[in-house]
Amino acid sequence: MKTATTTKKAAAKTASETTTSAGKVKPKRTAAEGLRDLFIDELKDIYWAENALVKALPKMIKNATAPNLVSAITNHLEETKNHVTRLEKVFNSMGEKAVGKKCDAMAGLLEEGNGILEDTEPGVVRDAGIIAAAQKVEHYEIATYGTLAAWAGTLGEIQAAELLKETLGEEKLADSGLTDAAYHNINFEAEELDE
Repeated sequence: MKTATTTKKAAAKTASETTTSAGKVKPKRTAAEGLRDLFIDELKDIYWAENALVKALPKMIKNATAPNLVSAITNHLEETKNHVTRLEKVFNSMGEKAVGKKCDAMAGLLEEGNGILEDTEPGVVRDAGIIAAAQKVEHYEIATYGTLAAWAGTLGEIQAAELLKETLGEEKLADSGLTDAAYHNINFEAEELDE
C-alpha cells in the first residue's frame, strides 16, 4: 500500500526526471511537434473529460435539492452527452479516431466536487457547493473550447471550429444558468443558516 509520503516522493522523482537543471521541462518522446499535434492531443483530453462528466453529473443531480439546480444539471447532462457526440464529429472531420486521454484537470475538479459533497450536509449549503464545483468545471471547459476553436480556425479546420464554437456557446449558457440558480435563491438561503 502506498503512503502519502511514498506518493509525494514518486511525484517529485518524476518531476525531477523531466526537468533540467535550468528548470526547463524535457519533452516526452511523443511530444507534439506542431499545432495540429497539440490540437489533437487536447481534443483527446477534453473528450476524456466530457465522458467523465457524463458519469459524474448524475451524482450531482442525486445530491442537489433545489429544483432549479436539479433541472440545470439535468439539462446539462443531456448537453454533455451531445458534446461527446460533437467531439466525435470533430475527430471524424479531421480523419482522426475519437480516443480519450486522461484529463488531469478534470479528474481533479471531479475529485474536488466529491469532496464538497462529503463536506456538506444535504440541502442548500450542499447545493451552493455543487454550484461552485460545477462552475469550476464550466470555466475549465469554456477555456478549453475557446482555445480549441481558435486553434481549429488557425489550422483551417472550419468544420471542427464551428462544432467547437457551438459547444463553447452551450458551456457559457450552462455557466450562466448556474449563476442564476445561485443568485436567485440558493446562496441566500444557505447564508440564512449562518444567522
